[in-house]
Amino acid sequence: MNNEQQLVFGSWIQAIGTTVAAIGATPSKILSEEQLEGLSVIGNVGQAVGNALIADTIEEFDLTKAGNEIQSIGNLTVISGIVIDFDEDTKLNLDISGNLLQALGGSAAVSETFNEDPSVDVLLAIYGDLLQVIGNSLQAIAGIIESKDRDSGNINEIGSWIQAIGSILAALVTSKEVTENLEENNRNNQNAFAQPRTTNRTHFPFF
Repeated sequence: MNNEQQLVFGSWIQAIGTTVAAIGATPSKILSEEQLEGLSVIGNVGQAVGNALIADTIEEFDLTKAGNEIQSIGNLTVISGIVIDFDEDTKLNLDISGNLLQALGGSAAVSETFNEDPSVDVLLAIYGDLLQVIGNSLQAIAGIIESKDRDSGNINEIGSWIQAIGSILAALVTSKEVTENLEENNRNNQNAFAQPRTTNRTHFPFF
């Protein structure tokens, strides 16, 4: 798997993980609390793996690489709060910390995108990253409200789905950019192959 394939794969793993986590954060009459919690774990694992794969495709250290690594750490923090048998306050604090780390990582990644040449794809990528930052921030706010023994309402679910929409948008933009790069490289290779070959021939005059 080359870097471009890994980038696309990681983006979609992250998007799928975010969507699964959003389902787990949404109250359901069909799924039990244990099943929803399991989906939250699976979703955050997907996000952590996806972010790690994306970070691994970036050879030189920059804000995008750092941002994805921080997001991955944030996902692992959320997972630890779910699967480890801590008291409720510790679990809630880990969830808040994990979401804040993800928001921080997303902010770092989007700040690097602002340095790219303006285009529709760059604009959509910025929107995707910003939606994820907003979603994670809302989830952290919901946790902070709950830590004060107050009802956070639907803030957590709304934040989860905003993050999911942002991650899907980012994955679509990444897939489009990689596909366009591959098509351009194929055209360049075909044009180079189609160039007429020059040969050194000696032309003799006819007498």
